Amino acid sequence: MNKKKLVLIGNGMAGVRAVEEILKISKDAFDITIFGTEPHPNYNRILLSKVLQGDTEVKDITLNDWDWYEENNITLFTGETVTKIDSDMKVVRSDRGRIVPYDEVIIATGSVPFILPLPGADKEGVTAFRDIKDTDIMLEASKKYKKAAVIGGGLLGLEAARGLLNLGMDVSVIHIAPTLMERQLDETAGKLLQNELEKQGMKFLLEASTAEIYGEDRVEGLKFKDGSQLEADLVVMAVGIKPNISLAVESGLDVNRGIIVNDFLQTNIPNVYAVGECAEHNGIPYGLVAPLYEQGMVLAKHICGKDTDGYKGSVLSTQLKVSGVEVFSAGDFMEGDDKKSLKIFDEQDGIYKKIVLRGNKIVGAVLFGDSKEGSRLFSMIKKEADISDTEKITILQPIGEETGESLVASMPDDEIICGCNGVSKGTIVQAIKEQGCTTVDAIKGCTSASRSCGGCKPLVADVLQFTLGSDFDASSQKEAICGCTTLSRDEVVEEIRAKGLKHIKEVMNVLGWESEGCSKCRPALNYYLAMVNPIGYEDERESRFVNERMHANIQKDGTYSVVPRMYGGITNASELRRIADVVEKYEIPLVKVTGGQRIDLFGVKKDDLPSVWQDLDMNSGYAYGKSLRTVKTCVGETFCRFGTQDSMGLGVRLEKKFEGLQTPHKVKMAVSACPRSCAESGFKDIGFIGIDGGWELYVGGNGGTHVRGGDLLYKVKTDDEAMEITGAYLQYYRETATYLERTSAWIERVGLAHVQSVLDDKQKRIELNARMDETLSVYKDPWKEIIEDKKTTKELFETVEMV
Repeated sequence: MNKKKLVLIGNGMAGVRAVEEILKISKDAFDITIFGTEPHPNYNRILLSKVLQGDTEVKDITLNDWDWYEENNITLFTGETVTKIDSDMKVVRSDRGRIVPYDEVIIATGSVPFILPLPGADKEGVTAFRDIKDTDIMLEASKKYKKAAVIGGGLLGLEAARGLLNLGMDVSVIHIAPTLMERQLDETAGKLLQNELEKQGMKFLLEASTAEIYGEDRVEGLKFKDGSQLEADLVVMAVGIKPNISLAVESGLDVNRGIIVNDFLQTNIPNVYAVGECAEHNGIPYGLVAPLYEQGMVLAKHICGKDTDGYKGSVLSTQLKVSGVEVFSAGDFMEGDDKKSLKIFDEQDGIYKKIVLRGNKIVGAVLFGDSKEGSRLFSMIKKEADISDTEKITILQPIGEETGESLVASMPDDEIICGCNGVSKGTIVQAIKEQGCTTVDAIKGCTSASRSCGGCKPLVADVLQFTLGSDFDASSQKEAICGCTTLSRDEVVEEIRAKGLKHIKEVMNVLGWESEGCSKCRPALNYYLAMVNPIGYEDERESRFVNERMHANIQKDGTYSVVPRMYGGITNASELRRIADVVEKYEIPLVKVTGGQRIDLFGVKKDDLPSVWQDLDMNSGYAYGKSLRTVKTCVGETFCRFGTQDSMGLGVRLEKKFEGLQTPHKVKMAVSACPRSCAESGFKDIGFIGIDGGWELYVGGNGGTHVRGGDLLYKVKTDDEAMEITGAYLQYYRETATYLERTSAWIERVGLAHVQSVLDDKQKRIELNARMDETLSVYKDPWKEIIEDKKTTKELFETVEMV
């Protein structure tokens, strides 16, 4: 039997998903060729924001790697664009002169970002946010520049803004509408979202219309129609997308906004199909992944000769987390005319729920802050369920909340769990019972549930736990530390401890790493090795981030900043004179007092760093490290009329004790002598507030992009007790946190009560402090080490490769 020649134009999510469905139905029916304009295999475009935010890497969002194409005998041409479909000759032609014959051809060219036709839109530093190349542009810009403007307050714009905030940029979002995400949220939810994002550090200019992007060769800012201006070094346009129909136009296909298709995704030219964002069905081009996958399944059945009712359009829903905030919307969620709404608004906890009714049927819904009922509401909207006999207010209350029954227990089998991939509870249960799936990853492989945005993973896990009952193994529900291994953080640490591993290469060889390691796992392994065996491990400097290798913070112009240690923020005349002499001698352009009560010297040349350190003759302040940074103090009872405790004394003692301590992420402390908390102790990783007769210890605070007030851990009477609790707390954090996990995230994950239960055990506190003392026993000031090691000095400050 001769195979038909199938050509897929576009290597994105919709087109490749259609091919996957074709392979499921008729694996050997087609000889498949795929063209992709980008130089990558098929990847999850939805998760690009995770790459920008630093949560993952490009290789971790790959859906089908190079091996998949080979295993399925698919010919893949990447970095190559089809320029014409010659339907008379039944061939496609590419921009490289390649001619490939076809029996069937699928166009899946997706969409292109809409770039506002503004003066200056072609300047350097103006980008869209659509693909890996755009993401790389933003990542590179964040290393050199500080002010970013994102035009567009929809989902994509907010994801870009969140990522740029994580990269340390000052971010302003410009939106022409009065509220954010107006296509997915009503006014109330949009304003709630704005309030939450403003707390995270995002700035907004609403109802603002951009007139011009100004600057010389590179963007310098925006001018608005009302005459106001905004400085910006980077401009990201996220104002929408439009179907990519250029190939269709060139090839004579009928187009409107998109390529016009019927219920079987056929175009007006025989044997030519279109699927995904480039297609227009009944006047609608869809931009969300769920309807595109629905189209792919219909197309696959039709092209393989299987019966199908055809594609009838999709009810749209959005369930996601925008910068950590749960958001859901579905259907027609704006009340008016014959549509009435039912709302619940808990202003204190930031929870808002609304359903929209037409008669006795739910036609739309919006959830903010708590989206657990999203799947159930979406199912009711799709089924056009009649709620005549239901007390309406109960619809917005989670089923089983009063009885203790789990949410998944109350779900019917046909309720959709994974909206992106259209996977129902029944399909997941079937995979568990018939295919032996026991983990979320296994279910993803069998059913594609959680394969796209990943937002349904907790619900998939709930179905798994409910179905398996006592056979459910929570310990097996793991997440690998990176794409180089299948091992989780806990497994890696346990193997290091059990096998006495001391070097990164040793870990990779013994534990079967699949590559040489990456920028995600190598620094993590370096930390875990030091945490487990502080005396015997071998530090690998090359696996540290550039700031930690250089023991100084690199700045956007390639110079460095130097922050010497000032215990408790206290200095003296001798240190100040040395600092002044260094500033003059090395012509350091900026000297700044930091928020941590230290002096920062900006603009130090790389070659001058060792000499600057030697002339300062002060210890490193570790302003660059995943370690204890500083202990901020008020003047306390020594001078202050209100101070009840010696805050400076405790602050200096803490900083000297834990100086140079390597931790999963940076750690900051503060000591305030009274409840006025002048040292801002309530927003530090560990904060101490003096009270009559002792100290209150607060933990898990964060004053950064995710502002979090600290939780009261203990009240103690003496400085010695404070030191003991702090040592045990920090060591427990070091031993149980994931690398790059701040204390604020860690304490929320493990729970304050759990940490207290550990520290309540006197013997455990003794053991934790003993391990802490062992770690601190090997500390040497890195600046002095480098000054004394001429070979390292030469290697480190002549050639530096940045991670």
